[in-house]
Amino acid sequence: MKRIAIFASGNGSNAKAIIQYFQGNKNIRIETIVCNNPKAKVIEVARELNIPCRLITRQDLYIEDDILNFLKASHIDLIVLAGFLWLIPEKLLSAFPDKIINIHPALLPKFGGKNMYGNRVHESVLNAGEKETGITIHLLNEKYDEGKIKFQKTCAIDSSDSAEDISRKVQKLEHEWYPKIIEGILTS
Repeated sequence: MKRIAIFASGNGSNAKAIIQYFQGNKNIRIETIVCNNPKAKVIEVARELNIPCRLITRQDLYIEDDILNFLKASHIDLIVLAGFLWLIPEKLLSAFPDKIINIHPALLPKFGGKNMYGNRVHESVLNAGEKETGITIHLLNEKYDEGKIKFQKTCAIDSSDSAEDISRKVQKLEHEWYPKIIEGILTS
C-alpha cells in the first residue's frame, strides 16, 4: 500500500480531485491532509471525504519535528502539494528525497517563483501576451518552482480570455492530470 500526504492551504479543489481519483484504489491511499490555514476550505473537503486533516503552524513545520515524525510514522510514500503556499523546509526535503511533488498553474520556468500562485500567475500570463499556458508538475527542491519537471500539459489562450477564463482551463488540466501523474510516480 502506497500512502500519500496532501499539503494544501486553500480551497482544496486539487485535493478533492486526487482523493476522488484514488477512492477504491487498493494500492494507493490518501493518508492525510496537512493544512496551514485554519480557514481553508480544504478542511471541509477532508471532512466531507473522510480524510484525516492535520492543521499545522509555522513552528510545527520549520522548528519542531512533529510533522516530520508524523509523516514518517504514517509511512508516507509521497507528499503532494496541492496549493500549499509555504516553502518546504530542508529537513522534509532530506527525509523525502524526490518524494515531494507540486503542481504549478503555468508552464515553468515561466511565471514561477515566490508569490506566483493563483490568479497572479494567470494575470501575468495574460499580461505577457502568451498564446498558451498550462500546468507543470515538478519535484520539489529548496527553491520555489525550480525542481525537476516531471510533466507539462498545455492549453491555448484565446484573445478574448480573461484571467478567470485561463484559470478555468488550467484547473481542468490540473484535475485531469495531477492524479494520473501521482499514480504513475507511485507505480513506476
